[in-house]
Amino acid sequence: MGRGVGERSPPQLCLFRTWALSPATRMMMWSNFFMHEEDRRRRAHGARKARMTPEHEGKIKLALLLTSVGATLAVLAVGTEFWVELNTYRDNGSAVCDAAHLGLWKMCTKRLWQADVPAGRDTCGPAELPGEANCTYFKFFTTGEDAHIFQRTTKKEVNMAAAVIAVLGMAVMALGCLCVIMVLSKGAEFLLRVAAICFGLSGLLLLVSLEVFRHSVQALLQRVSPEPPPSPALTYEYSWSLGCGVGAGLVLILGSGFFFLLTLPPWPWGSICPKWGHRAT
Repeated sequence: MGRGVGERSPPQLCLFRTWALSPATRMMMWSNFFMHEEDRRRRAHGARKARMTPEHEGKIKLALLLTSVGATLAVLAVGTEFWVELNTYRDNGSAVCDAAHLGLWKMCTKRLWQADVPAGRDTCGPAELPGEANCTYFKFFTTGEDAHIFQRTTKKEVNMAAAVIAVLGMAVMALGCLCVIMVLSKGAEFLLRVAAICFGLSGLLLLVSLEVFRHSVQALLQRVSPEPPPSPALTYEYSWSLGCGVGAGLVLILGSGFFFLLTLPPWPWGSICPKWGHRAT
């Protein structure tokens, strides 16, 4: 049977009755609704967190602590300019000698007093000694110009490749850290495998960047300018920034292995170590 003209459908009637209540009653109803909705979301979040045992969460935090050491070393390496030191020889008949140090973004030439150079050292340096310094950023990414150091010219394509690979490694490392934070805060354990891949790839990219930078140093030493004055004889030695980069790459790869082990089910360990496998289950 059809409804009359003045009749309302059940949803319309319910809405009409709701708005027919007093403002205080309607406010109380809406506040109760939001409280129940918030309580439901908290229970759902607690259920997701309940799947992760405190022991498993502690292992994830330990692995994150290890990778944070690698991340700190990576930031220190990429952000500093002590990757390699270029040193001239001391026997130049002067009271001063020249040295230089450079990284991915900047180079610094330094004039040192020979009296400050350690005795028994044939070359000028180390670059950490006090002296008159002149630091400039590379113009590879702005004007596209090569840099000139001691009448030698850089090969900008190789230097740019090393810098881009290092930045890409840092970006992948940041993505891995974000995945671990989501695992600990939201209980999304499937992101552990993604984090393991990100940290392993980041460490590998940093090591590749170091190797490309090594080739850029070799190219710099070979590209001698034929114009006067004659280029001085140089020696080179890798410095602490590059050591931080090597350590960062290795630590990140190690942390990636730990995260990957945490994603494995407990049953494969039962055949290797029965006691450990029994505790994991």
